[in-house]
Amino acid sequence: MSARAMRRLTGVGLGWRPQLESFAAHAELGFAEVIAESVDPRRLPRGLDTAWRAGLTVIPHGVGLSLGGTERPHPRRLRRLADLAERLDAPLVSEHIAYVRADGLEAGHLLPVARTEESLEILCENVAEAQAALPVALALEHVAALVEWPGNELDEATFVSELVARTGALLLLDLSNLYANAFNHGWDALEALRRFPLEQIAYVHVGGGVHRDGMYHDTHADPIVPGVLALVDELFAIADAPGVLLERDNSFPSEDELAEELGAIAAAAARGSARRDPIPGDAPTRVARRRRRAASALDHAG
Repeated sequence: MSARAMRRLTGVGLGWRPQLESFAAHAELGFAEVIAESVDPRRLPRGLDTAWRAGLTVIPHGVGLSLGGTERPHPRRLRRLADLAERLDAPLVSEHIAYVRADGLEAGHLLPVARTEESLEILCENVAEAQAALPVALALEHVAALVEWPGNELDEATFVSELVARTGALLLLDLSNLYANAFNHGWDALEALRRFPLEQIAYVHVGGGVHRDGMYHDTHADPIVPGVLALVDELFAIADAPGVLLERDNSFPSEDELAEELGAIAAAAARGSARRDPIPGDAPTRVARRRRRAASALDHAG
């Protein structure tokens, strides 16, 4: 494995989009991520190739393997993902805990899997097949869902933890998806965060969204809400977390606004890291203080 591949992902990253190429070319990014299906490993977009040659670590991010489906990952899709990882000398690739097709029909969307033992077994088999075909580690991302399967047997944190433990995969922790699911389905995001396999995080996602009609919509086309930044703060307070990457897929802001958003992410991570410093008093007291501060931040973050 190369020196580039051994590097830990740190700092603030950005999802590479053609509309953000000019900004990404001169921004001080810790790393970047590119949608794997959007680029040809043989002919990288000029701007992305230039940034990579200048030393920017770029992670291929897949959206088409359908690891949660009953069909096995297609060899052609796996080969393309592997080729892109090798072309970019990437330390890892990432994909979703979701399915996107069934019986030859494409959903065009990342659909959540039922959190059952049967689904977990299917996922483990598909992940193992993907891992065998990829030249680098695989990180798995949990997705946002406006609706829950009625037969769920496990909560999200337990389901993801089991998947990571059984497969040895890494975790792509998406704090916006965590916030969305907790808000929309009535559970405690802070409590769930602590039960994810934080020691297995490869990197972190955040994205923008909007509260509308009593629901939170993870749009990737709006500013980051305060509740998500509060989760960034809390994550860095309780774990030695790696880099955080901003996803923006539509309604692209000005470069000044984008820089401010990246700065807000970095500031939230720094606040959390500062809270990881020793606090006078015993451990239960420290934990209680952190919980009160984080809960207060989320209460005011809607």
